[in-house]
Amino acid sequence: MTVAEFRPPRSVIRRSSGNWALQRALDRRGLGPVAGVDEAGRGACAGPLVVAACVLKPGDDRRYEGLTDSKALSEADRDRLFDLITSRALSWSTVVIPAEDVDALGIHVANLEGMRRSVARLSEHPGYVLTDGFRVQGLATPSVAVVKGDLVAACVAAASVLAKVTRDRLMSEQLHLEFPAYGFDVHKGYSTPLHSTRLKQHGPCHEHRWSYANVAEAALRHGMRSPRAVSSKPGLFDASEGEVVDNEVL
Repeated sequence: MTVAEFRPPRSVIRRSSGNWALQRALDRRGLGPVAGVDEAGRGACAGPLVVAACVLKPGDDRRYEGLTDSKALSEADRDRLFDLITSRALSWSTVVIPAEDVDALGIHVANLEGMRRSVARLSEHPGYVLTDGFRVQGLATPSVAVVKGDLVAACVAAASVLAKVTRDRLMSEQLHLEFPAYGFDVHKGYSTPLHSTRLKQHGPCHEHRWSYANVAEAALRHGMRSPRAVSSKPGLFDASEGEVVDNEVL
């Protein structure tokens, strides 16, 4: 049996037990410390993909009131929890994967690579890893993919907060200043009506993901060619052929 295939003894984890129950069950079986991994920016068409890993202190649940999926939190609550996590967690890390790497690898491959790198950067080597939704091969630690992990596992929720706050700040404080015409400080690179309008008006910039169908279509309208090689996987834009095909979730 390989490391990735290892599974702990079966346990019954009830939703009513809260989002620390899974971590507690693994800790009780000597499989801690438990790391959670999540990403932000997978669905955006501009800006980086940010992946985070986090190991929370066992028994620290009372410190993290309101910790859940970062998308369900207000910006103020995310900022509060970000400061708390970065000051109290046993270990945490973030990995920023730029748009050009997303274009070159494809979003799913880039996502998995970011998860592996974020776990490898932890100063506290985890005994078990919980990933949000995706099975990740190549980890040196036993792991399991948890459906809606950012809702049911506190360490995954903490990773989601780290990833989202890090990415939102990059979009607002760095990329918006470099490319103010697109409104990155408002929509953070997601395909909102505002972003779609600005993309059609100005065409894509270097920080857009040129492998995404809506970006490629805007580029064609402006007579622009991709500044870099892009993935040729199905569902992505092939700049060399000048074709736009339907984007799909990989």
